[in-house]
Amino acid sequence: MRTYLKLPTVSEDSRDWTLNINKMTLQWPSLILLFSSLICVHSLPVAVLHTKYITSYRLVLFTRCRVQQLLTKYKEEQLGSKDYEDRSQHLKELPSLSTDFYSWLKMTDEERLGTALWDVQVFWDILKWKREQLTAADSHSPLHQSMQHIECDLRDLTRQVIHQMNHTGSTRAPVGRTVSVRSGSRTRWDSRVEGYIILRDLNLYLTKLARDFLLLATKASPTTGAMRRETM
Repeated sequence: MRTYLKLPTVSEDSRDWTLNINKMTLQWPSLILLFSSLICVHSLPVAVLHTKYITSYRLVLFTRCRVQQLLTKYKEEQLGSKDYEDRSQHLKELPSLSTDFYSWLKMTDEERLGTALWDVQVFWDILKWKREQLTAADSHSPLHQSMQHIECDLRDLTRQVIHQMNHTGSTRAPVGRTVSVRSGSRTRWDSRVEGYIILRDLNLYLTKLARDFLLLATKASPTTGAMRRETM
């Protein structure tokens, strides 16, 4: 049975976006085998590249958990309510969360890793910039340390991706893109909302990135390679 899917854009309603992600995850035949293998992670093949992708996948999930916890604390402390939600505002500096499903499938490993490297670096830069802004405005906020922990996770992730690119023989990074961090917000409230947007989109992006590493690990699995040779 063929499944025609297209990831919704960031501008769509957040509930529909989340429901579509869950639905797509269940419907992707190419990833079902990997999901089942992750249940017993000790039985995974020991192929170097496959193991590297699984390690990155775990780090992405760990970082996303930290981001989710920080996002709740941030909304409560900076925006007055842990239930604060605003999907209407976006930052042009952040990587796009919109992806066409078939274009995503057709990406080469080098393209996927190169894009991941760039996007993670952008989030790291902008989160660091926002943390420094927050420190200047309120040096006693307990949010600083949590942000620093996430920055360290993102830095570790970039290092892992660089090693993976070297292992695949690719050192190319995406071209034609530049990081441009705005100089400042109009009001103090705007600055606080910016921090919310950064954490909100980082949480969604890490969900997307985890899916990338699942696909990469599936393709790098010796079992998958043997199956491909048998079908040739």
